[in-house]
Amino acid sequence: MNTTISSTQIEFYQENGYLIIENFLNNHELEVWREAVSEAVKQRQGQKIPGKNSLVGEDDGINSDAEYFGKVFDQMINLWQTNQRVSKLMCDPKIGKMAAQLAGVEGIRIWHDQALIKKPWANPTSWHLDTPFWSFSDRRALSIWVALDDATLENGCLFFIPGSHKLTGFENPGIGKNMDAIFSFYPDFAKARSVSAPMKAGSCSFHNGLTIHGAHANMTSGMRRAMTCAYMPTGSVYNGIPNILPEAYLHQLKIGDLLNDENQNPLIFTA
Repeated sequence: MNTTISSTQIEFYQENGYLIIENFLNNHELEVWREAVSEAVKQRQGQKIPGKNSLVGEDDGINSDAEYFGKVFDQMINLWQTNQRVSKLMCDPKIGKMAAQLAGVEGIRIWHDQALIKKPWANPTSWHLDTPFWSFSDRRALSIWVALDDATLENGCLFFIPGSHKLTGFENPGIGKNMDAIFSFYPDFAKARSVSAPMKAGSCSFHNGLTIHGAHANMTSGMRRAMTCAYMPTGSVYNGIPNILPEAYLHQLKIGDLLNDENQNPLIFTA
């Protein structure tokens, strides 16, 4: 894996809220990732989150129009909890170190991983933020997005609004059908320049959880598969939003408690 992060890359990420790393995986590593994710997805049999009854394509309580949002992408969360091969990939301290360096933090925990699969002719992913959905509030939280297929302008590559992470906040605009819905919350970005992020399979990007981002529709008859993982800085505390946390764990938490359960949010790097 290409896991070396330069000072120039750190500066770019902190200024723009995203970073693209070409050839993150070599050809052999890419096949390992593809096989592990495919195996883990198949094992799930459509179950979206471990311990919960929601299935891929169903209304998840976040978006009320299941017919539309079920055709944006298939999403399966915390594959690391249900597949040993994916767990080995997601818990790699070298990737955790990359995330910590970019975020400027001493330690990184997994918040959750997720396979994101845009099927043929899938709907676009509207402009949105990540962190406001999560059970902690930290401006440094970030995600890696690993392309398992070529991500192109035609099949649904990511787009970012550079620097937006500096001015967005934790109020949750959600993910609407309309691409411009987020600008009712952040009108200053309605005329901003967006940047596309096409990537060859095996390349990756990192983005801050408060960076405005989205993705094209899949205008092809092929798949656009990605494996992603969201990262939580160590020391983060529960903010009262349940998000993907299991019911048994939620009953133990109160607002302000440290999120440091190794079975839910494993520590994968500390300086």
